[in-house]
Amino acid sequence: MLSDPRVFFASERTLLAWVRTGLTVMAFGFVVARFGLFLRLLAAQHVAPVAPPVPHDLSNGVGIALVLVGTACLILGAVQHHSYVKTLPPADVPRTHSAIYPMSLALVLAALGLVLAVYLAV
Repeated sequence: MLSDPRVFFASERTLLAWVRTGLTVMAFGFVVARFGLFLRLLAAQHVAPVAPPVPHDLSNGVGIALVLVGTACLILGAVQHHSYVKTLPPADVPRTHSAIYPMSLALVLAALGLVLAVYLAV
């Protein structure tokens, strides 16, 4: 049977697409979470001091949810990649390549996403 490493590399491209998606959703979540803080600072500068502060709980909650969704994308992408690579015949996986590196990248970024979610929650 002939080896076809294109199958393996297609799987890696899919994993990296999930990583890009997860990072983008996490970054968007950070921006949304900080948008409420921006509105509060803007209101404090242009409104009389007796005005109630602009609530930013909704934007913070939505931002944290988006960060967690991005983290889930990273974790699920790594799990899916690992389960798919296990089904490939050894001839389709290049000998000089280890699947642990892209999966490690995804899991480290997911851990950083969880740290970001905790940071935004505090």
